Amino acid sequence: MQARRFDAVVVGGGAAGLFCAIEAGKRGRRVAVLERSGQLGRKILISGGGRCNFTNLDVGSENFISQNPHFAKSALARFTPADFISLVKRHRIPFVEKKHGQLFCRESSRAIVEMLAAEAKAAKVEVFANSRIGSVEQHDGHFVLSTDGVAFETENLVIASGGLSFPKVGATGFGYDVARQFGHAIVTTRPSLVALRLKGKAFPELAGVSVDAEVRCGGRSFRENILFTHRGLSGPAILQISNYWSPEKPVSIDLMPDVDLCALFEQNSESPRQAASLLSEHVSKRVIDAFPGARTAKKRVAELDAQARLAVDAKLKHWNALFDATEGWDRAEVTLGGVSTDELDSRTMQSKLVSGLYFIGEVVDVTGWLGGYNFQWAWASGAAAGRAI
Repeated sequence: MQARRFDAVVVGGGAAGLFCAIEAGKRGRRVAVLERSGQLGRKILISGGGRCNFTNLDVGSENFISQNPHFAKSALARFTPADFISLVKRHRIPFVEKKHGQLFCRESSRAIVEMLAAEAKAAKVEVFANSRIGSVEQHDGHFVLSTDGVAFETENLVIASGGLSFPKVGATGFGYDVARQFGHAIVTTRPSLVALRLKGKAFPELAGVSVDAEVRCGGRSFRENILFTHRGLSGPAILQISNYWSPEKPVSIDLMPDVDLCALFEQNSESPRQAASLLSEHVSKRVIDAFPGARTAKKRVAELDAQARLAVDAKLKHWNALFDATEGWDRAEVTLGGVSTDELDSRTMQSKLVSGLYFIGEVVDVTGWLGGYNFQWAWASGAAAGRAI
């Protein structure tokens, strides 16, 4: 079959891929986007509860995890949240700032996908949906991609196929396969921004209970809600700490972060109130009953000796939770790990091993915190490659 020729072929019609194609198209480059599914931006559509947390007002390399913590700096500096916000405003998409600088669409995340589609059309980007790639080969400095009945030839191949999270929307390991094919190393991948399963006893009786907490692991701490599940814990603080957790590391959880429990007991040392009554002013009584135990909770504060007070403090303020697994790829928002940044140019995202080959977005070993950081990495890495090809 005769191949269709383009200046650049982008594999993946998600956030990073579309943005890369737009930037290249605006420079007059003839660009094709090959999307495996029949719909562009499927992960964008379901993100943020359908309202897409499309960036964060405060983005820095410290908000990302990578074996090279400096790698993301260049791309993030050259395409900032303000740049993307300007585009959103130009398309008159209403948005709202939530906690910690997180920006969401006021209405539907579909507005972001429609914006990207409109920008791609204006840049004369050609989109080929339902394109399942059978092979990728390189001959005489050109890449040739074969799909069902159509071949594509290009000097610049951009892999923006995403990671392994959310397989229900079509995520596959295609990008890692291509990377390995051309000699790239892959930093071990695992689900992240994901709920964790408690080792041993969980608290199914607390399923659905949300608690303001501070969690610590791997030298990082986050102060947000945790959510008890039938098998473990979820909620923003747990999703955040999952980026730093590994099975051998306990997660320290403070269920009463604004309370000095020893001081509280001392201030009420002669109180006839039940301990549960006093503690329930600061955390759900259901949690109190599950942690210190009904016997301790029913005692009067004045009856608690020093050992009992320390035991309560250890459980509510310094709970060392052990987890043995995540809730898996189906529940993970992102992939931790990916194509090694040691073999990529941080300014352009081009391979140092193969000229004309680029990797952007989630497929790269750069993973952001919860809160719009991963979308900003998609825009920034996409822009870096799109301006280089």
